[in-house]
Amino acid sequence: MKVWLDGGLEDTESARVSVFDHGLTVGDGVFETVKAVDGRPFALTRHLDRLSRSARGLGLPDPDLDEVRRACAAVLEANPMPLGRLRITYTGGHGPLGSDRGEDGPTLVVALGAAARRPDSTAVVTVPWTRNERSALAGLKTTSYGENVVALARAHEQGASEALFANTTGRLCEGTGSNVFVVLDGEIHTPPLASGCLAGITRELAIEWTGARETDLPLDVLERAEEVFLTSTLRDVQAVHRVDDRELPGTPGPVTAKAMRIFEERSGDDLDP
Repeated sequence: MKVWLDGGLEDTESARVSVFDHGLTVGDGVFETVKAVDGRPFALTRHLDRLSRSARGLGLPDPDLDEVRRACAAVLEANPMPLGRLRITYTGGHGPLGSDRGEDGPTLVVALGAAARRPDSTAVVTVPWTRNERSALAGLKTTSYGENVVALARAHEQGASEALFANTTGRLCEGTGSNVFVVLDGEIHTPPLASGCLAGITRELAIEWTGARETDLPLDVLERAEEVFLTSTLRDVQAVHRVDDRELPGTPGPVTAKAMRIFEERSGDDLDP
């Protein structure tokens, strides 16, 4: 396997990032996960736009998107596979042990791993921890992922693939690595960005393609929604058949099934929508 590290391809066995890299020391970095189908990335332009927004939000210099594109193309060519997870990581680079940044410039890593098609439906749990919609990192896709690791481990302990958060005001927010949609009276709703959720690329496309509405929702909407589904880069649109102890239909409901079909058709027609 080959990865891109700061200007060129390297073998995974020899590729090394400094133990003093700020992305490791204090989580000072941003990243994107891009679906790759037969060596072609999906929605790469939107992902790179968000990478730049996240970098600016964290105070990092804008990434060189031409270099990032070259890196993605090189890694995809060097590692052919039918379905892959392309990970772009951009950090503050070599820095001191404290929170201050160093002066050596950012680190860029692009890597690819094999992925499997997700099941049509999954189980989720809610967790007692909250997203802080007023955080300095709200809405940024940063490498500060510790709370997601803890919440996802809780979900796995309960036989679920995802954990859902409320924000500090008790409103439905997002999952550890997904956005959440609910169906009420036959209409699709998803929390607004003001809730503190990430502006997911698949979320954005699902809203555009299905007419879903951004709605401020209480967490207990999950107890009465007719259907629930998740969106993310590798889930695409995925139905939810259990929320905590509440069982929903084992197969995607009619509204979710239509959203899945629309997303599959539209994404198949245009790999960079």
